[in-house]
Amino acid sequence: MDHLDRVKEEFTRQADTFAVHAVKADEKVESRFQGAIGDAGKGVLLDVACGPGVVTAALAKNAARITAFDATPAMLEKARARCEEAGLVNVEFREGDAQAMPFADATFDGIVTRLAIHHFAEPAKVMSEMYRVLKPGGRAVIVDVIVSDNAEEAALQNAIEIIRDPSHIRMLPEAELFGGIKDAGFTIQDISGWDKDREFEEWCGIANDPQRIGPLRTIARTLAKDGRHAGFGLSVNDQDELVFFHRWRLIVADKPAA
Repeated sequence: MDHLDRVKEEFTRQADTFAVHAVKADEKVESRFQGAIGDAGKGVLLDVACGPGVVTAALAKNAARITAFDATPAMLEKARARCEEAGLVNVEFREGDAQAMPFADATFDGIVTRLAIHHFAEPAKVMSEMYRVLKPGGRAVIVDVIVSDNAEEAALQNAIEIIRDPSHIRMLPEAELFGGIKDAGFTIQDISGWDKDREFEEWCGIANDPQRIGPLRTIARTLAKDGRHAGFGLSVNDQDELVFFHRWRLIVADKPAA
């Protein structure tokens, strides 16, 4: 099975649970993205790996037009339902591979992507494609979770994430994420970040595969009791619950004007 097929398989199974979680993932999603996209948000937009369309719907309110783009048909159906329920009529839904987008050069005024970079087999290709289809002077807003700068901690966190969801490739350390954006040609204008507290059982439930949960729970609880926080605060709280955090980064980057 190639990686794109694995992504489709995982997110088809996760469609119902992920659609619920995606709303809870960041209660400030609309204000964050509207603020970050700026004036470009009034133009023609692209949401890369849109998932169930939370960001798409948030930005469609002000956009001239927005394309929700994802590899998984079940996720696009969730996005379509969300936008239809909100009465949004300026949204197009397209299926495809973010590493080879079916759009002409310089098509979009703004591009966004949230919590997707760590699922791409070749994130550099996705960054290059985003740059290609963005108009000169256009803006990209890239949001993802990052790992510790400590290589051992980062490897451990990524291993835990992959056991939970094999479509996960690798969360990047901060410097590597920023470097990849710059290498694609973008000029970074602003960076912000926050930590999101998570509960292990809720997080595992999203993957919607009970067979994985038991072994992963045993591994994570053993690590936590041994003081191996894996760079993301893995621990057992006073209620004997496994908890951790995800460290988010939001990067605002512009394509230089011609």
